[in-house]
Amino acid sequence: MAVQMARTEAEPDAALVDIWSWSLDLPDDEIARLATLLSTDEAIRAARFVKERDALRYVAGRGQLRLILGDYLGIAPRRLTFAYNDFGKPYLTSASRTDLHFNLSHSADRAVLAISDRFPLGIDIEQARPMEEDVAGHFFSPKECAVLRAMPQHLYIPGFYRCWTRKEAFVKAHGAGLSLALDAFDVPLGNDTALKLERLDDTIGTPDDWSLLDLDVPEGFFGAVAALTVGTPVELRYRF
Repeated sequence: MAVQMARTEAEPDAALVDIWSWSLDLPDDEIARLATLLSTDEAIRAARFVKERDALRYVAGRGQLRLILGDYLGIAPRRLTFAYNDFGKPYLTSASRTDLHFNLSHSADRAVLAISDRFPLGIDIEQARPMEEDVAGHFFSPKECAVLRAMPQHLYIPGFYRCWTRKEAFVKAHGAGLSLALDAFDVPLGNDTALKLERLDDTIGTPDDWSLLDLDVPEGFFGAVAALTVGTPVELRYRF
């Protein structure tokens, strides 16, 4: 039975973005089952990882991605085929509904997947780690760097990862990946519930065309979703 993306009663005018989350550290028998769902090129890629843990996590990510998308489309997971745009963003080619947008991200032992039948989207999750170099100075806009430097020391790491995941989600939604300069737009760094792009280069688009939302993630992680909603209200629906 294909998964339906029906509206919720709480927000009848909002479009839904489904969010799936799972652990990448699975029992051996589950990894073996998911490995049977992979395409030949995916199996080859898994075999190329130097560390066994990375290979197993890759299988857990791609195999579960196939299971979930197969449920939405009513297609056997093994039959799904993917193509990639010029910047590496995947999309479905074999499904009866090629308008199903999805994006996968993983960090450490967690994977998150966003799915929409209406909007191009991007998702990012990151496990917070201490930093010894000025990563923000290399990638963030001057405004974002200034806001980050003004934060108290104990808020620096949360501010950095909120900024990073929101920016990553946007460039993935845009489809150009890291070929899109990260200083071509500004995102908020605060822990606000109402988020929006604060600046966007006019060669790329208009900030109001985009929705930006934080993810509910485990302690020690940060995550965000961006979607090209063009003013349509949107809410996240968590699936398990």
